Amino acid sequence: MTYKLLDAQRAARFEALCELIIPGCSRTGPAVYTDAVLAKAPPELQQAALRAIDALAGATTAAALAAHERSAEFALLRALAVEAFCSDFVAPGAPGPGAWAEMGFEVPRPVDLERDWSWLGIR
Repeated sequence: MTYKLLDAQRAARFEALCELIIPGCSRTGPAVYTDAVLAKAPPELQQAALRAIDALAGATTAAALAAHERSAEFALLRALAVEAFCSDFVAPGAPGPGAWAEMGFEVPRPVDLERDWSWLGIR
């Protein structure tokens, strides 16, 4: 995999951290999504994300990661992990399934929606 911002080592670290934060999410390839998002982010955010990955790289268990739960680095990585997973992204070649299938979330079809026009004052 070729990344735009992350190198292979940081991508692997990020995916391992994502797995600790949201068990099961690594099957969707969160580093691919996050790399693409960060590549378009302001340089300050890019650098903050890289520093956060590096700062938490040693946390290889949930207990070790819990020691960082109140840090800015953890907050940033948790937000990135949640966004990557809950966006329902599945990287090309990743086994999936996406988060929506796991949660049982289905977007309603417009034909199945009951329309409410009461806001128009029409009865």
